[in-house]
Amino acid sequence: MLKDEVAKALKVIQEGGIILYPTDTIWGIGCDATNTEAVEKIYKLKQRDEAKSMIILLDTENKLESYIREVNPLAYDLIEYAENPLTLVMPGAKNISPALIASDGSIGIRITKHPFCQQLLQRFRKPLVSTSANISGKPFPQYFSQIAPEIIDGVDYVVDIDQYDMEIKTPSTIMRLAPNGSFEFIRR
Repeated sequence: MLKDEVAKALKVIQEGGIILYPTDTIWGIGCDATNTEAVEKIYKLKQRDEAKSMIILLDTENKLESYIREVNPLAYDLIEYAENPLTLVMPGAKNISPALIASDGSIGIRITKHPFCQQLLQRFRKPLVSTSANISGKPFPQYFSQIAPEIIDGVDYVVDIDQYDMEIKTPSTIMRLAPNGSFEFIRR
C-alpha cells in the first residue's frame, strides 16, 4: 500500500504534476522543488501571492548543504533535538526553483519523519515542496475531510494514505536561523 502510493506520487511529480499528500504536520500540496512550472501551478491553485514563499521537505539533514550555501552547524542540533516538526528558514538557498526562494535569498526547510514523505523523498532524490492544503488566507485543514473540493480537484494526484486519520495536527514551528547563529521564531 505505502510502496504503491509512493510509486504513484513519484510518477506524478517526475512528470511535473502536483500532489496532495499527508505529512508529519498537516496535509500538504507538493511538487518537484526544482521545477518552476510545477511550483507555479501550486501558487495558482492556492491563489497565493508569489512573494510568499513555500517550504521544502528533505528526508535527511545530510542533504541541507545541497540546498543551502552555508549551513550553520546549530541547524543540525536544532533538528536533532526538536520535539515537534521544525521548519528552519535559512539564507543562501540554491539548487531549487527560483520561484521558491524568498526575496532575501532564504528558503524554509523541514526534515520530515513521515514514512510516506521519507520514502518518496528517498526515491525522488530531490526536495519536495510542502505548503498547506488550503486556498491562501483560508484556515488550514487539520485533517483530510476539511480540505476544500477545489484543492482536491486541482491537484494531479491525491495520495490514498491517512485520509481517515482524525488526529488533529498542527503546522510546524518555524524558526529563522542566520549564518552567525542568531535565530528568531516566526511561528511557534
